[in-house]
Amino acid sequence: MKRMIFLIVCVSWFSSPLQAQNDFYKGKQMKIVVGASTGAASDLYARVVAHHLPKQIPGKPDIIVQNMPGGGSITAANYVYSVAKPDGLTLGAVTAPIYFAQLLGRKEVQFDWGKFTWIGTPEENDELFFLRSDQPYKTLLDLRKASEPPRCGASGVGSTGFYIPKLLEEIFSLKINMVTGYPGAADVDVAVEKRSSLPRDNDQCFFGREPGRTWAKNGFVRFLVQTGTREIIDCQTRRRSGS
Repeated sequence: MKRMIFLIVCVSWFSSPLQAQNDFYKGKQMKIVVGASTGAASDLYARVVAHHLPKQIPGKPDIIVQNMPGGGSITAANYVYSVAKPDGLTLGAVTAPIYFAQLLGRKEVQFDWGKFTWIGTPEENDELFFLRSDQPYKTLLDLRKASEPPRCGASGVGSTGFYIPKLLEEIFSLKINMVTGYPGAADVDVAVEKRSSLPRDNDQCFFGREPGRTWAKNGFVRFLVQTGTREIIDCQTRRRSGS
Protein backbone atom coordinates (compact mmCIF):
# COMPACT_ATOMS: atom_id res chain seq x y z
CA MET A 1 0.00 0.00 0.00
CA LYS A 2 1.44 3.34 -1.03
CA ARG A 3 0.94 6.80 0.37
CA MET A 4 1.43 9.84 -1.81
CA ILE A 5 1.62 13.58 -1.30
CA PHE A 6 -0.35 15.32 -4.02
CA LEU A 7 0.32 18.80 -5.33
CA ILE A 8 -3.04 20.16 -6.45
CA VAL A 9 -4.59 23.39 -7.62
CA CYS A 10 -8.12 24.66 -7.99
CA VAL A 11 -7.85 26.88 -11.06
CA SER A 12 -9.71 28.32 -13.99
CA TRP A 13 -7.31 27.77 -16.87
CA PHE A 14 -6.30 30.70 -19.06
CA SER A 15 -7.47 30.71 -22.64
CA SER A 16 -5.15 33.57 -23.55
CA PRO A 17 -1.87 33.11 -25.48
CA LEU A 18 1.41 32.18 -23.80
CA GLN A 19 2.60 35.79 -23.73
CA ALA A 20 -0.40 36.74 -21.63
CA GLN A 21 0.50 34.00 -19.18
CA ASN A 22 4.08 35.29 -19.07
CA ASP A 23 2.72 38.71 -18.20
CA PHE A 24 0.35 37.27 -15.60
CA TYR A 25 2.94 35.40 -13.54
CA LYS A 26 5.74 37.94 -13.88
CA GLY A 27 6.24 39.75 -10.58
CA LYS A 28 3.53 37.67 -8.86
CA GLN A 29 3.80 35.54 -5.75
CA MET A 30 2.44 32.00 -5.64
CA LYS A 31 1.69 30.04 -2.50
CA ILE A 32 1.83 26.32 -1.66
CA VAL A 33 -0.55 25.51 1.18
CA VAL A 34 0.78 22.46 3.03
CA GLY A 35 -1.62 20.31 5.01
CA ALA A 36 1.01 19.46 7.63
CA SER A 37 3.07 21.16 10.31
CA THR A 38 6.53 22.61 9.78
CA GLY A 39 9.21 19.93 9.53
CA ALA A 40 6.87 17.14 8.42
CA ALA A 41 7.89 15.17 5.34
CA SER A 42 5.22 16.76 3.17
CA ASP A 43 6.34 20.20 4.36
CA LEU A 44 9.96 19.48 3.40
CA TYR A 45 8.90 18.19 -0.02
CA ALA A 46 6.79 21.30 -0.60
CA ARG A 47 9.72 23.58 0.24
CA VAL A 48 11.94 21.77 -2.25
CA VAL A 49 9.24 22.14 -4.91
CA ALA A 50 8.84 25.83 -4.03
CA HIS A 51 12.57 26.33 -4.57
CA HIS A 52 12.71 24.77 -8.03
CA LEU A 53 9.24 25.26 -9.52
CA PRO A 54 9.56 28.99 -10.41
CA LYS A 55 12.13 28.07 -13.07
CA GLN A 56 9.46 26.02 -14.85
CA ILE A 57 6.72 28.68 -14.87
CA PRO A 58 6.57 31.48 -17.45
CA GLY A 59 7.32 34.75 -15.67
CA LYS A 60 9.23 32.99 -12.86
CA PRO A 61 6.99 34.02 -9.93
CA ASP A 62 8.12 33.81 -6.33
CA ILE A 63 6.68 30.85 -4.40
CA ILE A 64 6.18 30.71 -0.64
CA VAL A 65 5.03 27.88 1.61
CA GLN A 66 2.21 28.27 4.11
CA ASN A 67 1.57 25.51 6.66
CA MET A 68 -2.07 24.77 7.37
CA PRO A 69 -2.19 21.51 9.38
CA GLY A 70 -5.38 19.90 10.55
CA GLY A 71 -7.59 16.95 9.71
CA GLY A 72 -4.86 15.08 7.88
CA SER A 73 -4.71 17.75 5.12
CA ILE A 74 -8.48 18.36 5.01
CA THR A 75 -8.07 21.89 6.38
CA ALA A 76 -5.59 22.77 3.63
CA ALA A 77 -7.74 21.18 0.91
CA ASN A 78 -10.79 23.09 2.15
CA TYR A 79 -8.83 26.34 1.98
CA VAL A 80 -7.53 25.76 -1.55
CA TYR A 81 -10.99 24.80 -2.78
CA SER A 82 -13.27 27.21 -0.91
CA VAL A 83 -11.21 30.24 0.10
CA ALA A 84 -8.28 30.72 -2.28
CA LYS A 85 -9.04 32.39 -5.60
CA PRO A 86 -9.03 29.94 -8.55
CA ASP A 87 -6.42 31.99 -10.40
CA GLY A 88 -3.50 29.58 -10.44
CA LEU A 89 -1.60 31.35 -7.67
CA THR A 90 -2.45 28.96 -4.85
CA LEU A 91 -1.38 25.32 -4.82
CA GLY A 92 -2.09 22.67 -2.21
CA ALA A 93 0.19 19.93 -0.93
CA VAL A 94 -2.15 17.36 0.61
CA THR A 95 -2.21 13.65 1.35
CA ALA A 96 -4.09 11.47 -1.11
CA PRO A 97 -6.29 9.58 1.41
CA ILE A 98 -8.43 12.65 2.11
CA TYR A 99 -10.63 11.70 -0.84
CA PHE A 100 -11.90 8.85 1.35
CA ALA A 101 -13.28 11.48 3.70
CA GLN A 102 -15.37 12.88 0.86
CA LEU A 103 -16.56 9.42 -0.21
CA LEU A 104 -17.64 8.72 3.36
CA GLY A 105 -19.54 12.01 3.49
CA ARG A 106 -17.67 13.46 6.43
CA LYS A 107 -19.10 16.82 7.41
CA GLU A 108 -15.71 18.56 7.69
CA VAL A 109 -15.07 18.12 3.95
CA GLN A 110 -15.81 21.31 2.01
CA PHE A 111 -14.12 20.35 -1.26
CA ASP A 112 -14.94 18.27 -4.32
CA TRP A 113 -11.90 16.10 -4.96
CA GLY A 114 -12.81 15.61 -8.62
CA LYS A 115 -12.60 19.36 -9.30
CA PHE A 116 -8.99 19.70 -8.20
CA THR A 117 -6.36 19.68 -10.93
CA TRP A 118 -3.57 17.27 -10.07
CA ILE A 119 -0.09 18.57 -10.87
CA GLY A 120 2.17 15.83 -9.53
CA THR A 121 3.64 14.16 -6.50
CA PRO A 122 7.21 14.22 -5.13
CA GLU A 123 6.94 10.90 -3.30
CA GLU A 124 5.38 7.46 -3.17
CA ASN A 125 5.84 5.72 0.16
CA ASP A 126 5.16 2.40 1.80
CA GLU A 127 3.69 2.38 5.28
CA LEU A 128 4.90 1.21 8.69
CA PHE A 129 2.87 0.37 11.78
CA PHE A 130 4.85 0.29 15.00
CA LEU A 131 4.68 0.83 18.75
CA ARG A 132 7.04 1.37 21.64
CA SER A 133 9.21 -1.68 22.28
CA ASP A 134 8.63 -1.46 26.04
CA GLN A 135 4.99 -2.36 25.53
CA PRO A 136 3.73 -5.96 25.92
CA TYR A 137 2.34 -6.15 22.37
CA LYS A 138 4.83 -8.06 20.24
CA THR A 139 2.49 -9.22 17.46
CA LEU A 140 -0.86 -8.32 15.93
CA LEU A 141 -2.32 -11.26 17.85
CA ASP A 142 -1.34 -9.51 21.08
CA LEU A 143 -3.35 -6.46 19.95
CA ARG A 144 -6.33 -8.72 19.32
CA LYS A 145 -6.11 -10.00 22.89
CA ALA A 146 -5.46 -6.63 24.53
CA SER A 147 -7.63 -6.14 27.63
CA GLU A 148 -7.68 -2.39 26.96
CA PRO A 149 -7.22 -1.01 23.43
CA PRO A 150 -3.99 1.01 23.21
CA ARG A 151 -4.35 4.52 21.87
CA CYS A 152 -3.06 5.27 18.37
CA GLY A 153 -2.57 8.92 17.45
CA ALA A 154 -3.30 10.58 14.11
CA SER A 155 -3.65 14.13 12.85
CA GLY A 156 -7.10 13.48 11.40
CA VAL A 157 -9.41 11.16 9.51
CA GLY A 158 -7.89 12.27 6.21
CA SER A 159 -4.46 10.86 7.02
CA THR A 160 -2.90 7.44 6.48
CA GLY A 161 -2.08 7.59 10.19
CA PHE A 162 -5.81 7.07 10.65
CA TYR A 163 -6.74 4.83 7.74
CA ILE A 164 -3.96 2.26 8.01
CA PRO A 165 -4.59 1.42 11.70
CA LYS A 166 -8.36 1.37 11.04
CA LEU A 167 -7.79 -0.98 8.12
CA LEU A 168 -5.69 -3.28 10.30
CA GLU A 169 -8.34 -3.09 12.98
CA GLU A 170 -11.07 -4.16 10.57
CA ILE A 171 -9.10 -6.91 8.82
CA PHE A 172 -7.42 -8.53 11.84
CA SER A 173 -9.96 -7.62 14.56
CA LEU A 174 -7.35 -5.62 16.43
CA LYS A 175 -8.19 -3.53 19.46
CA ILE A 176 -7.05 0.02 18.75
CA ASN A 177 -8.39 3.25 20.17
CA MET A 178 -7.85 5.91 17.49
CA VAL A 179 -7.20 9.40 18.83
CA THR A 180 -7.36 12.18 16.23
CA GLY A 181 -6.89 15.92 16.43
CA TYR A 182 -3.11 16.18 16.69
CA PRO A 183 -1.89 19.27 14.77
CA GLY A 184 0.75 17.26 12.91
CA ALA A 185 2.98 14.19 12.81
CA ALA A 186 5.53 15.76 15.15
CA ASP A 187 2.87 16.10 17.82
CA VAL A 188 2.01 12.41 17.52
CA ASP A 189 5.72 11.59 17.91
CA VAL A 190 5.83 13.60 21.13
CA ALA A 191 2.79 11.67 22.36
CA VAL A 192 4.54 8.37 21.59
CA GLU A 193 7.55 9.44 23.64
CA LYS A 194 5.29 10.42 26.54
CA ARG A 195 3.38 7.12 26.26
CA SER A 196 0.08 8.93 25.81
CA SER A 197 -0.07 7.39 22.35
CA LEU A 198 1.44 3.96 21.74
CA PRO A 199 0.91 2.54 18.23
CA ARG A 200 1.84 4.77 15.33
CA ASP A 201 1.63 4.66 11.55
CA ASN A 202 4.34 6.32 9.47
CA ASP A 203 6.03 6.04 6.10
CA GLN A 204 9.57 5.47 4.86
CA CYS A 205 10.48 9.03 5.84
CA PHE A 206 10.60 7.54 9.35
CA PHE A 207 14.23 6.57 8.69
CA GLY A 208 15.16 9.84 7.03
CA ARG A 209 14.56 12.24 9.89
CA GLU A 210 14.25 12.49 13.66
CA PRO A 211 12.98 11.08 15.89
CA GLY A 212 12.48 8.01 13.70
CA ARG A 213 16.16 7.59 12.93
CA THR A 214 17.10 7.50 16.61
CA TRP A 215 14.09 5.38 17.56
CA ALA A 216 15.08 2.72 15.04
CA LYS A 217 18.77 2.83 15.97
CA ASN A 218 18.28 2.40 19.72
CA GLY A 219 15.35 -0.02 19.49
CA PHE A 220 12.83 2.39 21.01
CA VAL A 221 10.08 1.06 18.71
CA ARG A 222 8.93 -2.34 17.47
CA PHE A 223 7.62 -2.73 13.92
CA LEU A 224 4.51 -4.87 13.56
CA VAL A 225 3.46 -4.21 9.94
CA GLN A 226 5.14 -2.88 6.83
CA THR A 227 3.59 -2.64 3.39
CA GLY A 228 6.93 -2.88 1.57
CA THR A 229 10.28 -4.59 2.08
CA ARG A 230 12.72 -1.71 1.83
CA GLU A 231 12.20 0.13 5.13
CA ILE A 232 13.22 -2.55 7.63
CA ILE A 233 16.07 -3.74 5.41
CA ASP A 234 17.45 -0.19 5.30
CA CYS A 235 17.05 0.07 9.08
CA GLN A 236 18.93 -3.16 9.70
CA THR A 237 21.70 -2.04 7.35
CA ARG A 238 22.06 1.21 9.26
CA ARG A 239 22.27 -0.64 12.57
CA ARG A 240 25.04 -2.90 11.31
CA SER A 241 26.96 0.04 9.91
CA GLY A 242 26.44 2.10 13.05
CA SER A 243 25.03 5.05 11.12
